[in-house]
Amino acid sequence: MNKNDNKYANKIANAFLKNKIISPLPIRYTKKLSNAQNFRKLCESKINKPIIGFKAAGTGIPVLKKLKEKEPFYATVYKHNVLNNKKSVRINKFTMGIELEVCYLIKKTFFNLNQKVTKNNIRKFITHIAPCIEVVGYRQKKKGIKSLGDLCSDFGANVKFVVGPKKKYKNQNVKNLKTNISNKKINQSVDGNTNTVYIDPLNSLRFVLSKLQKDNIKFNKNFYVFTGSSVGVVPILGKGIYNAKIDKIGSVSTKII
Repeated sequence: MNKNDNKYANKIANAFLKNKIISPLPIRYTKKLSNAQNFRKLCESKINKPIIGFKAAGTGIPVLKKLKEKEPFYATVYKHNVLNNKKSVRINKFTMGIELEVCYLIKKTFFNLNQKVTKNNIRKFITHIAPCIEVVGYRQKKKGIKSLGDLCSDFGANVKFVVGPKKKYKNQNVKNLKTNISNKKINQSVDGNTNTVYIDPLNSLRFVLSKLQKDNIKFNKNFYVFTGSSVGVVPILGKGIYNAKIDKIGSVSTKII
């Protein structure tokens, strides 16, 4: 870490807190994912707000192949950026789009696990499952994605999460579920499938939890894990209400303003 790292981390952390837009970060923080990860962690260390969970990003396998990456990344999610179902989200011209994903509520006792994280041994830590809308975008004057580092270095590019009704977890199947997000006012509708999410959402959850374990993250509250989009990044073609549904999991909506 040097003075420049701190300078740019302070700039984007301030933009994150005050909902501002800054000039693009230097490419050295965004081109290589490992550098972006280190920069993201530096930025997150400057945020003194309650944490509510973590997100997986870059979970689409075709996207990973296109960007020549082997795996997704994770980022911290803060409480002030998580909203209840049907709440409104304000966007700007650097908002990239809207996503639909499965999210899990995880017991804090997960952090006592002292064995390798697997899809089987994490099930006992899941209390609830829910559909979620994520609005994604930059705090920088930039558009498009040239690398996963673009997203990672900008707090994972998460703007807001809108969480739908939670169901108690009863080992619900999350493989090969049809999904849809739509805005009837502008006749926009996009179909998807949960299998596009890094094999499936439970595997994406395993990925995030394994990274938390590896990075020795500890948390003293139950927390959310947002597993990645089942519909890709859907462009927001107009304002109004976006309704979304994941078969067998539930529905969620938000008003884009």
